[in-house]
Amino acid sequence: MGASAEDERTASPKDEEWPEAEKAEKLARGAALKWASGVFYRPEKLEALGQYRSRETKRNNSIQARLKSTVQSYLEGVSAGLEQLRAAAEEVQSVRRELGAARWALGGSAERRQDLQRMRALMAEHVQLASVVKVLPQLFSVHEVFSRTLELLHEQHLLEAHAELMMLEQLRDDVLFQLHLRGLSSAQATVLSYFRGLQELNESLAKQLWGIVGRSLQLVREDPVLFVSAVRIIEREEKIDDALLLDATFLPPGRPKGWRQKFYHVLQETITGSRLLTARVDTTGPGLSRHLAALQREVVAELLVVKDLMVQCVPAHYNILSICPAMYHQALSSHLQDILQEDLDKQGLFLLLEWVLHVYQSPEMMGHPGLLPEVDVSALGPLISPDLVDQTERKYVVKVKASVLEWMQRTLEVEFKEWFREEEPETDHQGFFQSALPVIVMQMLSENIRVASLITASLQQKVYGMALEELEAFLGRLREALVQCGKEHQKERAVPTHYVPYLLATLNNSLALSSSVSSLHPDTAPREVPASLQAALDRTQRKACQLLLEELLLDLQPLCVQLPSRKWLSGSQLVSSMCEVIDKYAKDFSRIRKPISMLLLTESERLVTSQYVRALMQRRMVCRGQEERGQLCRRLLQDATQLRELFQGLGLDRSQQSLEAVFALRELICLKDPALLSLEVLGFITKYPDVSDEHVSSLLDLRGDVSKELRHMVLEMMAQHPQAPPEGYQSIFSTILVPAPELPFCLRKGKCA
Repeated sequence: MGASAEDERTASPKDEEWPEAEKAEKLARGAALKWASGVFYRPEKLEALGQYRSRETKRNNSIQARLKSTVQSYLEGVSAGLEQLRAAAEEVQSVRRELGAARWALGGSAERRQDLQRMRALMAEHVQLASVVKVLPQLFSVHEVFSRTLELLHEQHLLEAHAELMMLEQLRDDVLFQLHLRGLSSAQATVLSYFRGLQELNESLAKQLWGIVGRSLQLVREDPVLFVSAVRIIEREEKIDDALLLDATFLPPGRPKGWRQKFYHVLQETITGSRLLTARVDTTGPGLSRHLAALQREVVAELLVVKDLMVQCVPAHYNILSICPAMYHQALSSHLQDILQEDLDKQGLFLLLEWVLHVYQSPEMMGHPGLLPEVDVSALGPLISPDLVDQTERKYVVKVKASVLEWMQRTLEVEFKEWFREEEPETDHQGFFQSALPVIVMQMLSENIRVASLITASLQQKVYGMALEELEAFLGRLREALVQCGKEHQKERAVPTHYVPYLLATLNNSLALSSSVSSLHPDTAPREVPASLQAALDRTQRKACQLLLEELLLDLQPLCVQLPSRKWLSGSQLVSSMCEVIDKYAKDFSRIRKPISMLLLTESERLVTSQYVRALMQRRMVCRGQEERGQLCRRLLQDATQLRELFQGLGLDRSQQSLEAVFALRELICLKDPALLSLEVLGFITKYPDVSDEHVSSLLDLRGDVSKELRHMVLEMMAQHPQAPPEGYQSIFSTILVPAPELPFCLRKGKCA
């Protein structure tokens, strides 16, 4: 403790001045201790202590040698700097001595300098007085010239008035320039006050000039001299401006006037502010059409005046034949953009697009033979930007879409009412049922696409896309109407009176729409119907077919309920009645165009097969013996053969029929040896993989001679040989529901029903 206190008392001033050094040393010691503790944390590491000490000693010696070299280099630089500072101090002393000598020499000439200053002031005063005396006659006549110039302006002697005005301005500017050279800016206010009438003269002249320029198109036809005078005055002023700007040492007040630019500005304002471009436009009805026609006539007439007359009254460098068309172009562009801000109807948007994209550049307007070749409309750019054209086209499509939607809705309402008429639908020359719906819809859509093609291909494409979307939506509403009509028919089958014929007409209409869609495409080459629209057409056809098949099912169900029964076995005319119903519907289906007619016939055959098989599996009858099973087999053979021949006579080939399933079921029932049922069922499920345990159980029940053990064996065999339906297989049994048995029995191990 004592030693530590003494160390603190004897701390050197250097340590007190450099606390950072002490801090750095402490940090270094701490880092070294941390490093050493990390290296020598195990006793066996201490053996290498001598090696570490030797290495660190060499490193410290190297660092100290580098430090000594650095310090030596630094001291040599300091020595050279001190030598340079000493030389600079000697030079400063020498300059100071020379400046003192110069100050002493100038002190003796102070009196002579004052004499020269008084002489300079007298000379400046003399020059000013001489200048004033020289211009006194002109100065005294300023107010008289003011009056004469105003009188000339009132009498519209513009050139003479302007000559006087230029003389006055020249006089004023000379005086101001002299004052500027001598730095007498305080006297400029007096001069400007004396010449304040010049401002009034300038304003009066400018007012007349711009009035003349504003009536230039009229004046070049009636009195071109006045307009030419105005242009000459503007050119004089431009030359004065150019000369003053070239010598930029002094610029008089009010300069540059920039009257040529003002000429263009007034001309632009005159064109923009014309009566037609500022009048309130009636955008409803024929008002817009009349307005655009008037714009066309007036612009062409005025540009012809510019080309034939005005161009002769202005200098060539005015480039009036390029500037005026550009001004009209800009004014029309702004005017049309204002019109587009209104809520234009479909016709208004079409007229505007047609005028902008076709009429404007046509020989009837900017491409008029009288304007060529001087007026190049292609150099003016588009009248409205491509983005605005696209925006306007989209507005037009929205309006057309609303119109198409309203028209289609009315068409569908009329069509829906016709379904409930007492008369059958119309027929074409081939006897197919039809209505005017597809013709009305397609004519409306194709006409809108054709009209859009008169504007641009992009608009035609937009309307075409909209037409397909609306046709797809219309088909959705048509399906909803079919569903509504079907509900009304379910409530009372006599309503509508001609329900089936109108469903057939709807199917023919759907086919007509499907075949006509490709004709809507802007390209003449045949095009595929878009996938979403084709799907909508398919859904509509399926819905109509479904309603027709449901109607057929309603007529078949009372007959199917009667089988199987012993009355049916004994020779009932049940299937003959079914054939009569089928034949009646088949005759109706012949009023539909192919391929829908064949599709309906195929689906009808599948429906008959499905209902016949379903009836057999309802467990309404159980054969009492071999004789009754034989009778059942004969009846099944007769029915299936009669139905097959019926459909074959209607044009459905045997390979397309599903009645083969009835023949296959008959084989199961007619099998005399029940022990062979397992093999027969295996062949059956191979042919019809969608048959289920319940279906086979129902058939075994119908036989009446299958024991529980045999049933169990057959079902176990089915479980051991599951069948996957082949590709393209038309399922029959998967849609047939089998009622549950009255008493539960074990199907196989682990499953009871």
